[in-house]
Order: sequence, then structure tokens, then C-alpha cells
Amino acid sequence: MTAGPVRQMRLEDVAKEAGVSRTTVSRVMAGSGPVSAATRDRVREAARRLDYRPDPVARALAGGSGFRLVVAVVGTTAQVLEDPYVDRAVAAAAQAGAPYGVGASLQWLPRQAPRLDRLAEDRSVRGVVLLNTTEAALAAVPMSLRGRVASIGIGSRWVPSFDVDNGGGAGAVLRHLYATGRRRIAMVTGPQWMPCAWRSVESYQGLMRSAGLPARLVAGDFSAGTGHRAMRRVLRRWPDTDAVFAINDATALGALAALREEGRKVPDDVAVAGFDDIPFAALSAPALTTASHPVSRIVGAAATAVLNQTPGPPNVVFPSTLVRRQSA
Repeated sequence: MTAGPVRQMRLEDVAKEAGVSRTTVSRVMAGSGPVSAATRDRVREAARRLDYRPDPVARALAGGSGFRLVVAVVGTTAQVLEDPYVDRAVAAAAQAGAPYGVGASLQWLPRQAPRLDRLAEDRSVRGVVLLNTTEAALAAVPMSLRGRVASIGIGSRWVPSFDVDNGGGAGAVLRHLYATGRRRIAMVTGPQWMPCAWRSVESYQGLMRSAGLPARLVAGDFSAGTGHRAMRRVLRRWPDTDAVFAINDATALGALAALREEGRKVPDDVAVAGFDDIPFAALSAPALTTASHPVSRIVGAAATAVLNQTPGPPNVVFPSTLVRRQSA
């Protein structure tokens, strides 16, 4: 005859074995509340005899400490969650939370109404890492979440920020394009509502202004499809363009595809550069010149700050460096 599954011991079982209430056992297991030393020893001995193993999720809920770290992404639509950058951010948050027994989950925050009050009320939430942070999102952080939120992007008095030096990395790429003789440089930008996207634009405008060259800006949204369409607009409006700097690598890869379709050689006719150094950048044809973006380190640092509830510096900026390849 096959034995049935072994039943998982519960708080009630330990309470019965120790001759105390369930509430007393809960206090002993949580290490909080008024319990005498003798009662505490009796409960622990009962738990040992029964081989009782506390459920970490139940303990987190009972103590209000939370068992998940929410990566909340601000975006115009929920499609923002499909961005490969978001995948890297969630993976980094999960890795940071593993030693703490904390998992990572993903949530979209509508750009027009980035409500965080529901997360504040959810006892399963240990903390929040904001991506694509806007002023509206910072203003929406309730009092009860302060000290448990970190931002990838802009921050505030209550929310520390962690980000890459977009302006510095963009400047390194643009100076490289200029040093290799490019003078008719266009840029495909990111969404105007994102504060971080403007650092790269400011670097571009500053270089073109100092060199006495006209700016050629085309709006984008971080996607390859937009990069493809933007590159076609650039060629129609400024057919003599000899270089394009894209706000990120996905946009740059879309530009590469458009140039191939138009019969333009890269980098002979038009040099192309991006930003992020995603894994596929080194595998494109030609391999993409870009700037580094240590997403895992940035999000890992933000997640760790939330989990430790250590305020630390209000703004942490990670350097970005030129990654030179065949496209520019």
C-alpha cells in the first residue's frame, strides 16, 4: 500500500503541541510581540519536534514586509512592457531580490495617470523600482511607499534615482562621428515626455552648435519600426546625410534596415550609431557602434537600495563609454 503525501505542519499544529494560542506561535515565529522566554522556548521546541517550516510568503504577509519587488514601467500604452530593456530590468531586479527571498513582478503605469496607491496598499509589495520615470510618477508616490521606491531616471527628495550618463555616452558617440569626418549628422530622438531622453538630445544639439553645423532631428520612440521610418524621413528631407545617431540600439537597427533597402552602404555612405550596447548590437550587419548602458548594475543597485531601505546618495549615475564597431 502506497503511503499518502506528508501533510505540511501548520501554525495550529504547533500551537496545539505547545499548548498555546495560534497568535502566540505567530509572534514567536515572527520574533515580535510580548512573549515570555519560557513560552518562546516551548513553542520553538514544539516546532522542532513537528519539523514545522514557516511559509516565507505567509510570514511576509503577516509581517507586512512583502515578498515581491515590483518593477513599475511608465508608458503611453501597455506595449512598453514588450521593450527588451524592460526584460533586462526585471531580470536584474529578480537577481537582486533572490538573496532576500523576494521575487520580481512587472506592472504598467499609464503615463497620464501613474497611480501607485494600490501598490502601497498591497502587503505583498516589498518595494518598487520605477522605470521611465516622469514628474507625474514621482508626485504619485504615496507617503506609505516613501523609503521603498527607487527610480531609474529622475528622482526626488523622497525617491533616489539610479541611471546611466546618457549625455556623456551620447557625447562620446557623437564626438567619434565628428572625428571620423562626419558633418551632416542626423539624430532620431526618443519620446519627448521622457526626461532622460533629452540628455542625449542636448548632447547632440551642443555638438552641432559648437561645430557650427545645423541640427537634423527626427522624432522616435525607442522602437526598431520607428527607427526604420525615421531613417526614410531623414533621407527624404536631407539626402546628403552622412551619419545618424539613434537614441537607442533598437532604433539604430531599424535605421540600418532602411539604409540597406535604399541601397546605401554603411558606413561608407552613412555611418550609424546607437546607444545601449544590447547583445544583438555586436551581431548586426555591420556590427553596431554604440555606447554602453549597464542596465543590470543600475537596476540591481536600485533594487538593493529598496530591499535594504538604505537611502544612500540621492542620485547615482553610472558611466557610459563608446563601443566602436563597424557601422561607424
